[in-house]
Amino acid sequence: MKLIKTEDAVGQVICHDITQIIKGVTKDAVFRKGHVIKEEDIPVLLSVGKDHVYVWENDESMMHENEAAEVLCEICMGENLSRGEVKEGKIELTADCDGLLKIDREKLRIVNSYGQMMIASRHGDFPVKKGDKIAGTRIIPLVIEKDKMDEVKWLCGGSAIFNVVPFDARKVGIVTTGNEVFYGRIEDTFTPVVVEKLAEFGCSVIGHETVNDENENIEAAIRKLLDEGADMIVCTGGMSVDPDDKTPLAIRNVCGSVVTYGAPVLPGAMFLLAYYGDDKVPVMGLPGCVMYAKRTIFDIVLPRVVAGEILSADDFNKLGEGGLCLNCEICTYPNCGYGKGGF
Repeated sequence: MKLIKTEDAVGQVICHDITQIIKGVTKDAVFRKGHVIKEEDIPVLLSVGKDHVYVWENDESMMHENEAAEVLCEICMGENLSRGEVKEGKIELTADCDGLLKIDREKLRIVNSYGQMMIASRHGDFPVKKGDKIAGTRIIPLVIEKDKMDEVKWLCGGSAIFNVVPFDARKVGIVTTGNEVFYGRIEDTFTPVVVEKLAEFGCSVIGHETVNDENENIEAAIRKLLDEGADMIVCTGGMSVDPDDKTPLAIRNVCGSVVTYGAPVLPGAMFLLAYYGDDKVPVMGLPGCVMYAKRTIFDIVLPRVVAGEILSADDFNKLGEGGLCLNCEICTYPNCGYGKGGF
């Protein structure tokens, strides 16, 4: 940096905060580090006793923090995101729509391991709402090597680090199983819970079948709803390992195979996910905990499915760390550790 006369400083970049103190009124920075001095700033600088100011010495091999922040923003910003104004090397990203936040975690790690720059974000694979803050970026020093920014840009080329995937409102078929419900011995209190959770993501129920515990009848109900145009099936009841719990068998018979039957998540260990046909229609078997627990594996998986993700067994294997719900008296999900598995 160099010291120059304030009158000659128009267009120059201030190297440190300049504070204005007015007794009983204010004590704050009148100009922040990185501010580009304008003609109208000269009287203000003189009024706070700055006849000379330290400014950044131009060096073609270096990049100002705000210019470098624009590079970082370009690396980060994918679909359905908006950016804020650049200030002191910082830019914030916000969601343009409701959807599922997807993060390229390897690229995020590359940037944060590079030094002199950082990106902090909320956790990926969780729903966000329009206007939610997604990430903040920051260049640490006032100036940074252009070569460093060029290299990071090259390493993170192609797809952006952050994207918000809009939810695809599904046409859902619900299959309620269990002799006790089918024969009217108890009231079906499971389906209303499922319907409410589906509505959070704009899904509509196009059909509801209630059947007994015979796996042939469960299979027939699933196929009927698929034939009627359901692009997601949710089965409730009969999901434990008891001999008369036939829902997993029925789903396997319809779909041919399952992605997972069981998951390292509590509540929700007996969850099942399969896909039907070439269109990969998701078919889920929900354990009984979904009916009575505030949040379960269904809350973790549902937004990802509605956003069109095809989940693998490994997606579930990663959920063990963070897979334990603490049953807090006041539930703040998803603003907690539940479901934020080992990444």
